[in-house]
Amino acid sequence: MTFMDRIALFQPVDFAAVGLLFFLWIAIGYRVEHPSAKHLSTSMIMAGYRKEWMRQMVTREPRIFDAQILGTLRQGTAFFASTCVIGIGGCLALIGNAERLAGVAADITLMNHPEIVWELKIIVMTIFLTNAFLKFVWANRLFGYCSVLMAAVPNDPDHAEAYKRAEQAAHINITAAKGFNRGLRSIYFALASAAWLAGPIPLMLASVITVTVIWRREFASYSRKILLNP
Repeated sequence: MTFMDRIALFQPVDFAAVGLLFFLWIAIGYRVEHPSAKHLSTSMIMAGYRKEWMRQMVTREPRIFDAQILGTLRQGTAFFASTCVIGIGGCLALIGNAERLAGVAADITLMNHPEIVWELKIIVMTIFLTNAFLKFVWANRLFGYCSVLMAAVPNDPDHAEAYKRAEQAAHINITAAKGFNRGLRSIYFALASAAWLAGPIPLMLASVITVTVIWRREFASYSRKILLNP
């Protein structure tokens, strides 16, 4: 079967649904990371608190508390990276056993498609999970860089390099958190892409619901209100 033959197995509504999925993924990511000055996202608000954390660290003695917090953040990235590996393995297993998958999917959707159709649908989910894994691994490494920079902050608050090193650590910390959040969004949309197994319309609905949930958590959640009014 040629590439064009495989493409012909999908309807225009399938391409529209997949296009919507990726568009919303990119759009909400851009909106979260580039919000308006009057309506900051929760992630950007937390970036300010991360800067303040590093400033407070300069005068905190001992700094074990800060090391423990950073260690917890690294554990979170490691946990989600491991979860993504399991998810990727599951997707590859489904692709390798597409015949059984096609049978189950046909029973649920009442649609008999060639195995390649179900395989391509699983590949979309795998792409999101792979992206999430890479983001979590990079975030974990950046948190490691941050720990080194924190250790390089002089113990004397009056040292000329103290606040400079703390500011560097803050920027690395913020960048790591950005990678972590991108990984989470990829997981959200990986779950949404699973709805394609039921058809293009369920995929569209899942995409809209996913972006709505992310938007609410970033711009209209109770926790955001607390962060704005400490």
